[in-house]
Amino acid sequence: MTALPLLQVASEPSWQAELRSALRSVADLERHFELTESEREGAQRAEAEGFPISVTPYYASLADRHDPNCPIRRQIVPRAEEAVEGRGDLRDPLGEEAHEVAPELIQRYPDRALLLATDRCAVYCRFCTRSRLVGNGGGPRSLDKLQPAFAYLRAHPEVRDLIISGGDPLAMSTSRLVALIERLREIPSIETIRLATRVPVVLPSRITDELLSALRPHHPLWVMTHFNHPKELSESSRAALRRLADAGFPVMNQCVLLRGVNDDAATLSELFRGLVRERARPYYLLQMDPVRGTSHLRTPLSRGVEIMEQLQGRLSGIALPKLIVDTPGGFGKVPHGPDYVLWRDEARGVTRFRTARGVEVDYVDPKS
Repeated sequence: MTALPLLQVASEPSWQAELRSALRSVADLERHFELTESEREGAQRAEAEGFPISVTPYYASLADRHDPNCPIRRQIVPRAEEAVEGRGDLRDPLGEEAHEVAPELIQRYPDRALLLATDRCAVYCRFCTRSRLVGNGGGPRSLDKLQPAFAYLRAHPEVRDLIISGGDPLAMSTSRLVALIERLREIPSIETIRLATRVPVVLPSRITDELLSALRPHHPLWVMTHFNHPKELSESSRAALRRLADAGFPVMNQCVLLRGVNDDAATLSELFRGLVRERARPYYLLQMDPVRGTSHLRTPLSRGVEIMEQLQGRLSGIALPKLIVDTPGGFGKVPHGPDYVLWRDEARGVTRFRTARGVEVDYVDPKS
């Protein structure tokens, strides 16, 4: 009689097992999708020489197998257009290399800095601002390698807010992430730490009790996440957002405006309302950075303004993000949007506004 095999105990958390099972090749994509010629060509190029492929099985399951215009699929499956350098495209659109003040540390504002803790993500989005460096094989940065960054932060107490990014810090092991945060908490001038992550969107199984328990002692920690389409608000991702909120993590969403994905008011309205229901605040609607090889996903500036005008007055203020342009060259974010001022009379102290209802209203300044 043949003995039954013993039930194996998982040697690693399910989220790590899922990362190891990510789609990373043309063959992997072919098994999951009916690829178009453009997608096949783009995937072959990415596998050979371009920005690498990585898609979690969970996130792939949200995409339509048959429809190349599926909003999830457009974010994760390469296309032949990635080989095209469009007008205004830049290798480093935010000038991060020019603003690197220590290895892996970027400072573009007086009071905040960005720490690149890893080059790995659970999913490599085809519009990634850092496609020049993520997935290049370095993996999580050791504390020793980050020592110059820690030294800079100690020497510059004006930096009060630190964003941990990469790559995706929540794709790191919990122990490694906690060790990094503990080291940063030894710097008294660092008041707020933000975790820039797409994990709640693409790998919600990562938001475990173990992770939350390990991070909770190091509050204030903010989670800056990145939902772009209502299809991403599955029950699994909604549950992840609820767990974060229940554990005391403020969650802010930075949505990128993407052609053929979310560039209409109805889609974004559904997304923003869904986020607010799970206590995640729509923070920014970002004009897509002009990353080399992504012009097929970028909208003109005017489209974002049109959408914001359609949403203003029709969505609660807590569901309405700022439309932001992160100016090329690393010179900072600027708000952009509809102009509701029709005219100003400085001598009389009168400003005329056009409201979201289309009514013209005068505002009169008090006498000085």
